Amino acid sequence: MNEKYFTLEQTLFEITENHPATIAVFSANGFPQMEDEEKRKSFGKNITLKTALSFQNRDPEAFSKILISSIEKDMPGSDVTLGGELKRGAGAPEGDKVKVIGLLPCPVRIPLLEAFGTFMEAFEKTHNIEIEYELKAAAMGLDWVEKNLAEVNDQSGIPDLFISAGFDLFFDEKRFGKLKTAGVFSDEVNFKTENISFKEYNLKDPRGHYSMIGVVPAVFLVNTNELGDRAVPVSWTDILKPEYENSVSLPVGDFDLFNAILLNIHKNFGKEGVEKLGRSLLDSLHPAEMVKSEKKSKRRPAITIMPYFFTKTIKEGSVMKAVWPSDGAILSPIFMLSKTDRINKLKDVINFFASKEVGEILSHSGLFPSTNPGVDNRLKEENSFMWLGWDYIYSINIAETIKECEKIFDNSIREVIGA
Repeated sequence: MNEKYFTLEQTLFEITENHPATIAVFSANGFPQMEDEEKRKSFGKNITLKTALSFQNRDPEAFSKILISSIEKDMPGSDVTLGGELKRGAGAPEGDKVKVIGLLPCPVRIPLLEAFGTFMEAFEKTHNIEIEYELKAAAMGLDWVEKNLAEVNDQSGIPDLFISAGFDLFFDEKRFGKLKTAGVFSDEVNFKTENISFKEYNLKDPRGHYSMIGVVPAVFLVNTNELGDRAVPVSWTDILKPEYENSVSLPVGDFDLFNAILLNIHKNFGKEGVEKLGRSLLDSLHPAEMVKSEKKSKRRPAITIMPYFFTKTIKEGSVMKAVWPSDGAILSPIFMLSKTDRINKLKDVINFFASKEVGEILSHSGLFPSTNPGVDNRLKEENSFMWLGWDYIYSINIAETIKECEKIFDNSIREVIGA
C-alpha cells in the first residue's frame, strides 16, 4: 500500500485531520459518525484504519486507493509522482519532441505513470526525442484540457497524443470532432485478434480515428439493509422500475461514466428510460467520494452505480452486494487519439499505451478491462457489456445527445422533488 498520505496504523481522526477530503469517503462507507465533528473526535481517535476496515470486512488496499483518490482530487498541486509536465531529453535537437496529454483513471494513475517514466527514459535515449507530457487524474475533469485547446484552430497547435475516458471531449464537434473529420487522428493500434472479453462487441473504430485501450464498466453496489423487501436489481431494466425510484446514487460528478450511462439508457430505453433514471436518483456522487449529501446520515441509497473497481472494497459477508448487470455493464471507453502526421515519432509511444504491460495495470490493478488480446481480464464468462456501438456513435451527434439527455434527466428530477 502507498503510505505517502497515511498508514493503516493511523487513527481515522488523524487521517481526516490531515486530509479532510477523506471525511466524505468514511461517512459514506459505513462510518457516518465521521461527519459529525464531536463524534469524529471521540470515535475516530480510538480506532485505527486497519481495525475500522476489519469491522466492515473491507479490503484495506482497495479502500486505501479510494482514500488516496479523494486526497489527490482535493490537492492536485501536491502530487509529486510524475504528476505534471516534464521536460527531459536535454540531448534532443531543439523542437524535436512529442507531447502527450490526458486523464488517467485515478486508481491506476500512479502505477501507469511509474511504468511510463521507465518507458520514457529508454525512449528518449534510443530516439533522441524528448517527451513532454501532462497526465493528470481523471477526477480533475476536462477543464484543464479545454484550456489547452481554447485557442487551437488547426492541428498544428494540438498535442500529439491524447488519452481520456468517455465521450465528452473527443466527440464534441466544436472541439475534437472537426479535427477528427479532417483526418487529423489515426488509430494505429492493430491487434491481430480481439481480447476474449470483447469478442463480438466490435470495439475497433471502423473509420480508423479512435484507439480504445481499455474500458470503465459501470456496475451496481446494493445495500441490502436499505433495500428492504425489494428484490436485488440485476439489470438496468430493473433499475428503471418504479420500486427503485428515489433509491439510486448515480456518478453525476464523474462525467465520463455518467454520460456513458445516459447515452446507453437513451439508446436502449429511449427518452422514457432517461426520465425513469432521473426519478430513480436519491443522490449524486463521485466514486472517490461516494455519497456526499447530508441526507445520507438519515437515508442511504439502496443502489449505487459506480465503476467496477470500487466494488473491490467489499468482502464476502458484507451488507453491500456487488452486482454485474445481466444486460451488461455499461462501458465508458478509454480512448487514445494519435496525430496522423506524427505517427512516425509516436509509434513506440502508441505501442506502449496499447501494450500488455499497460493493459495489465488497467485490468489487474484497476479492474478496467484491457482491449489488449494478451491480457487476461479475469472476468467471468457471463460478464457481458452494454456498448453503444460504432454505428450508433456515428449516426448521432454525441455532444448534442448528451445535452438532450441531461435536460430530460434534470427535468425528471425536478418533477420528483416538485421544484
